[in-house]
Amino acid sequence: MSLNPKIVEALLNWYDYNARILPWREEPTPYRVWISEIMLQQTRVEAVKPFYERFMRELPDVEALASVDDDKLMKLWEGLGYYNRARNLKIAANQIMNEFEGQMPADYEKLLSLKGIGEYTAGAIGSIAFRLPVAAVDGNVLRVITRITGDERDILKQSTKRAITADLLEIIPRERAGDFNQALMELGATVCVPNGQPKCEMCPWDTVCKTYKEDLIAKIPVKTPKKKRRIEQKTVFLLEYQNKIAIRKREEKGLLAGLWEFPNEERSFSIEDLEQQLKKWEVAHYHFEATAKHKHIFSHIEWHMTGFYVECQEKPSDDFIWISREELEESYAVPSAFEAFKAAL
Repeated sequence: MSLNPKIVEALLNWYDYNARILPWREEPTPYRVWISEIMLQQTRVEAVKPFYERFMRELPDVEALASVDDDKLMKLWEGLGYYNRARNLKIAANQIMNEFEGQMPADYEKLLSLKGIGEYTAGAIGSIAFRLPVAAVDGNVLRVITRITGDERDILKQSTKRAITADLLEIIPRERAGDFNQALMELGATVCVPNGQPKCEMCPWDTVCKTYKEDLIAKIPVKTPKKKRRIEQKTVFLLEYQNKIAIRKREEKGLLAGLWEFPNEERSFSIEDLEQQLKKWEVAHYHFEATAKHKHIFSHIEWHMTGFYVECQEKPSDDFIWISREELEESYAVPSAFEAFKAAL
């Protein structure tokens, strides 16, 4: 389903007047574009802004990222979630230092060779930072293009993404490839929105959009329904001894790998269960109270979490490290899944 090249000019004219002012657009160096694109995966633009600005202050270039301490990197990423993105950034930074003399490669295939960079991110960096005539196709772009063409293929299928990428490569303007890709993303983020009613009256393509003209908004884009998330019960313990809080490090593999957490167990606890658990941790004298409840949603799992605050009269076992509230705030990355319990302290 080919695209009419005439739509390009209308989109770019719209973008010139409607593009949001964003920190990574002000100085689109390869490094800055790369960091912004990784942060923007699964995360809203407004949420990313303060993280991005702090990250750039602390790690302004590839060399700084390649050599940063892991705990500091995780602390800079704290609150953004999907922490493997940060780990992959550091791995890729070391690849750039070792394989490309510290400079991001101005080549689509070489960008794809970097850890954590897929087709969309390579297309975004290549077109925005290096002006390469390559496409950057994400969910926003797939939604926009299937709507304008009335395409009822499943956008979660790779075959659909490949076909739309090929169509875009036919019309992408070589002199403004980066602007074209950003315009498509912008249109999908602000006008042809993912949830709720699109703002069709503000769209530069309203006169040619098949979905708008034929009232197919509720049907397009077509997506395979997601599998139902698995629910896991968790009990979280806020252990305090002499004004120090207990934390521990998660395993180096699996969900939230290598991050700090409050002690927790994978089930719902009764008072009797609580007493038995504290005995295992060698806590004989304590005062406890129920604290926060929280539900945290991952892509495939929901954690239903209940917390207990426990003031210990003697130090529990050596399963934990003990830190002040100030250290918890300044030095240790605790995933947002535990944010409600951190706030309860």
